[in-house]
Amino acid sequence: MPQNHFCPWREEAEELKAEVSRIGGEVDALKGQLAALQRHVFGRRAEKLPTVATELRGDADSTVGRTEATKKKRQERATRKAEEAPAREIRHAVPAEERHCPACGSEDLKPLGKGRTSVEYEYVPARFEKQVHVQEVLACACGRGVVTAPPPARVVDRGEYGPGFLAHVVTSKCADAMPLHRLAQRVDRSGVPMSRSTLTDLFHQAASVLLPLCQHLLQCIASADVVWADETPVRVLDVKKTRQGYLWTFLTQSPEGQWLIGYRFSLGRASTTRKEVLGGTRGALVVDAYTGYNAVTLPEGRVRVGCWAHVRRRFFDALPTAPEAREALDFILALYRVEAQARDAGIVRTDAHRELRQQHSAPVLASLRTWLEERTPLHPPKGPLGQALSYARKQWDALTRFVSDERLPLDNNRSEAALRKAALGRKNFLFVGHEAAGENLARLYALVATCEANGVNPEAYLADVLLRVQTHPNARIGELLPHEWKRLRASAAS
Repeated sequence: MPQNHFCPWREEAEELKAEVSRIGGEVDALKGQLAALQRHVFGRRAEKLPTVATELRGDADSTVGRTEATKKKRQERATRKAEEAPAREIRHAVPAEERHCPACGSEDLKPLGKGRTSVEYEYVPARFEKQVHVQEVLACACGRGVVTAPPPARVVDRGEYGPGFLAHVVTSKCADAMPLHRLAQRVDRSGVPMSRSTLTDLFHQAASVLLPLCQHLLQCIASADVVWADETPVRVLDVKKTRQGYLWTFLTQSPEGQWLIGYRFSLGRASTTRKEVLGGTRGALVVDAYTGYNAVTLPEGRVRVGCWAHVRRRFFDALPTAPEAREALDFILALYRVEAQARDAGIVRTDAHRELRQQHSAPVLASLRTWLEERTPLHPPKGPLGQALSYARKQWDALTRFVSDERLPLDNNRSEAALRKAALGRKNFLFVGHEAAGENLARLYALVATCEANGVNPEAYLADVLLRVQTHPNARIGELLPHEWKRLRASAAS
């Protein structure tokens, strides 16, 4: 019988092997971080993560086709905008000294057709005007009765600024990311004495007036079957410094294709905001892997749906240290290719879409799952590829739910896009003054973003609803949401 022989050097060798493996994993992780940082700071655009649409269109062989498609889309947009632009006809008469025939000299000339037409775009400077409202007062001959004309409707009682002015302030900040101190300078140049504090008061007054509408918008989103959600940090002014706050977005798409986009502000990243908006609701929630959303998905809340765009980014970041990550990217691209086929066929969110996914996407997922299981033991958990593999495996159930439900998207890009305007504003006006200011900004962001998502001019919309929301029946408040406002105006016009 062989005897158990204790060799100290064997135990020491195993410990050294484990230590080398650990250090190797840390080195790979550092290499991945360095490569990602260098690519972000110094890399050419081609070295950055390409969009799915770009990869689906192909490389150099389809450059001409992409150029033609882009040109056609740009021309269609320009034509549509030109038709919507206000036009003024300016007629040019033939000078008196030239009103004779160049051939015979006769002055008996008649119009030939409608004339020669050309188009020129000109800039007419916008202007603010001071409106002096004079209410007629009538007195009876008896000397005991007086009748006065009704005063003009105002957003704020005894306010000095009209709904169009307030709408311009809100749109400038929320749609154009213009800081209010710059807007105050522009207004002052136009001849209206203005200070930043006055514009700030007007901004918050508008948010207060529109509060019922903003609350109803979030309620509509929370009642939807599929909701997208995401968050981004926003700095909040504090004593001699700033602190971290968060802007949350919640959005959904109606069966008719309209997008409803809501926002909430909070001073922390705790689960309170998600519970207040989505607590007690059922359906699907499309989010990233942040565990803070567990408050509304577990144990009997919404079904969590994962984001393939986040998975794709992680494997792309692993490419410099692990070229085999390209295989995972190819699998993910195949999933998006199925979605492109559904869009081209016009069957998105239909039974045919679900059948297409089960026929083509399900086999791709099975192959990708096998690939993940095979690669996981071969890479250190702390390395870039190891982390990407772990992320995909942990999120697998949430990532694959789209196959059996045609309403679910592959990624959370919609909610990320909804936060881009907030990110631009963060660069321009840096921070919000206090918690209430953040809440008001979130409310007005919601209405402006929903307007833009549905092709509604936010300035015209706000100028109208700022007056109407105060007298509109609360039971029909939904008629003032941007997409309904647009539909009702179109129906009235026809």
